[in-house]
Amino acid sequence: MTAIKFCKFHGFGNDYIVIERENIDLDVSLPELAKSICHRHKGAGADGIAVLESVDSGEADYFCEIVNPDGSIAGFSGNGTRCAVSYLYYKKLWSAENMRLETRSGIKNYHLLETFSPGHYLFEAKIGKPKFASDEIPVASDKHLDSVIDRQLTTDNRQLTFSAVNVGNPVACIFVDDFDFDWRALGKTLETHDMFPARANIVFVKVIDRENINIRIWERAAGETAASGTCASGTAVLTAFMQKTERKVAVHSEGGTTNVHWRDDDEIVLTGRADFAYCGKWPV
Repeated sequence: MTAIKFCKFHGFGNDYIVIERENIDLDVSLPELAKSICHRHKGAGADGIAVLESVDSGEADYFCEIVNPDGSIAGFSGNGTRCAVSYLYYKKLWSAENMRLETRSGIKNYHLLETFSPGHYLFEAKIGKPKFASDEIPVASDKHLDSVIDRQLTTDNRQLTFSAVNVGNPVACIFVDDFDFDWRALGKTLETHDMFPARANIVFVKVIDRENINIRIWERAAGETAASGTCASGTAVLTAFMQKTERKVAVHSEGGTTNVHWRDDDEIVLTGRADFAYCGKWPV
């Protein structure tokens, strides 16, 4: 029996298992590996795996594949990629302050702001520009929409208002006054609603003031998560776009606070931690 070496990191409790592609035999299915190793009771437990591979394209330094716990491939993960970059520093595979990470949703640029101790880092990441059009998110619509703001959907004989954006993954936000309801059940239902043909991250949002928002997350293919860089970014962009907040926002989730700056040039800049948990070997 062979074993796959891995290390586990988390971003505010949103945990990812990071593996170098060269440590995985070619006959091992990444979706099946993710489903087994991410299982909370039978595996190591994680919100996904991040598989790293060095590239020589000249445009990026590494490629990172994010696979969800259900085996589906993610376009991007803010926390997952931050965990992956942290692995490279922790393993001394990378030492420069900046690195370029290729993902399925484009190249993301990471800047190391601070090292608290080996395995514990603070990064600033430029993760690209948001997409607002209905066909780019995607959101089902009988006509093209330049933006999906305050749209209606019906589920379980209940009408809800949502807004949506794509920041590497589709994010749908529902604004609430509090979280004193079964948002987990509602998030699970909405994730696979016909309105979202590629499924969606469902975020329940409470605006605190012009610079602070509080969120609860039902993440596409992962379920409830304590934090999500993608969801934090999407929510911050939407609240600013809807003029509920400024373009610099502190996004508070149950795991911690992520700072998001949607710059005037349309680039989203995400600032957050990544922290080492442990390393191990997974038998295959």
